[in-house]
Amino acid sequence: MRFPPAFLDEIRDRVPISSVIGQRVAWDRKKTNAPRGDYWACCPFHGEKSPSFHCEDKKGRYHCFGCSVSGDHFKFLTELDGMSFPEAVEKIADMAGVPMPVRDAQEERREKERASLTDVMEMATAFFQDRLQGPEGAKARAYLRDRGLTPATQQSFRLGYAPDSRNALKEHLAARGVPKADIEACGLVRHGDDIPVSYDWFRDRIMFPIPDSRGKIIAFGGRALAPDALAKYMNSPDTELFHKGNVLYNFARARKALAKGGTVIAVEGYMDVIALAQAGFENVVAPLGTALTENQLELLWRMAAEPTLCFDGDKAGLKAAWRAADMALPSVQAGRSARFALLPEGKDPDDLVKAEGPDAFRLVLAEARPLADLLWMRETAGGVFDTPERRAELEKTLRELTSRIRDESLRYHYQQEMRERVLSFFGAQRGARQGRPGGRQDWRPGQGKAAAPGGQFAKAGGGRTAITESLGRSALVKRGSEGMSVREATIIVALINHPALIDENFAHVEFLDLANSDLRRLHAAILDAMAHDTADDREAVIATIARAGCMEIWERAVGLIRRARQWPALEDAALDDARDALNQALHLQRSARTLHKELKEAEAAMDADPSDEVFRHIVEIQAQLDDVQAKEALIEGFGVSSGRGGRA
Repeated sequence: MRFPPAFLDEIRDRVPISSVIGQRVAWDRKKTNAPRGDYWACCPFHGEKSPSFHCEDKKGRYHCFGCSVSGDHFKFLTELDGMSFPEAVEKIADMAGVPMPVRDAQEERREKERASLTDVMEMATAFFQDRLQGPEGAKARAYLRDRGLTPATQQSFRLGYAPDSRNALKEHLAARGVPKADIEACGLVRHGDDIPVSYDWFRDRIMFPIPDSRGKIIAFGGRALAPDALAKYMNSPDTELFHKGNVLYNFARARKALAKGGTVIAVEGYMDVIALAQAGFENVVAPLGTALTENQLELLWRMAAEPTLCFDGDKAGLKAAWRAADMALPSVQAGRSARFALLPEGKDPDDLVKAEGPDAFRLVLAEARPLADLLWMRETAGGVFDTPERRAELEKTLRELTSRIRDESLRYHYQQEMRERVLSFFGAQRGARQGRPGGRQDWRPGQGKAAAPGGQFAKAGGGRTAITESLGRSALVKRGSEGMSVREATIIVALINHPALIDENFAHVEFLDLANSDLRRLHAAILDAMAHDTADDREAVIATIARAGCMEIWERAVGLIRRARQWPALEDAALDDARDALNQALHLQRSARTLHKELKEAEAAMDADPSDEVFRHIVEIQAQLDDVQAKEALIEGFGVSSGRGGRA
């Protein structure tokens, strides 16, 4: 093979398709949403005056709705520029900064050998599947049935059973002409100088075939049925095909599912992946029985810019989250981070969906927290910061943490973010002391925007400030600063339910600045509908949301609006009431974003010149922000047109 599939995948993943196509077309400013990786232009393959040519970085594909051409990076260069395929590969590799593979007769021979080994692994998979359905597999079938896995799910993941025999698989493969060397090379038997007769690696275990990125079986995981087995789970040994730290279970299926939208979710084990797939979550992967590795994290980032890392709700799960955060921190950059979700204590994903259904897991995902929140929580949970020395120690720790980020721009923003949190955390205490000479005022629960995820505090005696560890841990599964705000949800829900308001407020809608990432996805769907001239019809906008895989977000936003009694944004409200609600919410949103900008500038001035005057200015801005947040789109007169006179 001239170009190994892994090489082609790597250079495609490293180079946004918009970077290739953007050298030959001018993007349409109105329809393009660059932060989302969604680009429109007049088609370079046929003449047109309005843009119908679309490319999407996330999928690495282009398509023209006018002439129906479509393809990837390589096809664009071969069809438009007339390059040969090797020339196109060389160009993309150069853009990716990846050296071209050197023709190597030995490597080509090894490639053929690997292909023959995957044939052996396929034969072994079929053998295990057959044994699961035979008399020997009765105990394994009962176990899978008790775990709630349907026969269809078992077949979909090709689950099997390794008989309690030293030679069953070895003899099966030998009888079909598989050489002894190939059986050993696949890691299917234990062998070596100290083992006179090789014997099957897996015995009396439920078998989980592990595919590679192309769906080819390269290894197995085995779950012991005997209660006294030395290891409950064991994997194939490392082989020519398989290196445990470089593989994610269910990678190929999950990557395919991401074409429908959403992000990739990483959980802890095989059964979690399979149970979640059965519950409708197809975009889930897992490391192979060990902590997430750097190579596995890179695989996640190839699939999505912001994967969600989901951990069991116990102390071990929280420690695993800390380890993953430390590992990710040096490599994060703009468009490449992670979110962290912690399950209710004592539950894993399999338990949760079995006991409470898919919606319970959706709620866990909705409340996942960004990396910055996780780091702040860890460094403040259980801390008592009652002296200048202890506060200085916290600041030093945060500086050391953020200094690990290799990306210079993001490192600056993280350092500024942590300074803001520290200022918010300790600033109110300082302001209280300045306002009351000689007096002392304890920190009040909930003061400050980011003292800990969710703003959860406890007061210790003598004016000490402590964030309890249990509250800190629970904060991961509670909605905090990244949750939907009523104001932002009002804007989006009103626009979708009353599309006439989109055109009326086009200038504001196009460049709407939203803090919540899920609402930004709904906003992107509105822009998509505008680009296709369907934004004047509610059903068409909702159909666009569905195609983007965002219906769950839409339903959650509507649910929030109902709970907050912001009914003017709902479908059955009169247009005049919806317009009033939207205008007020937009006004408050613009005010809040302006104040946030002023706050950042004031805090930068505080860093340069820490004077009392600048500090008082910061306190004033924070007070104005509190005032904006208190109003949250409540105005007189809502409901007159809809027959609900009075206050909302």
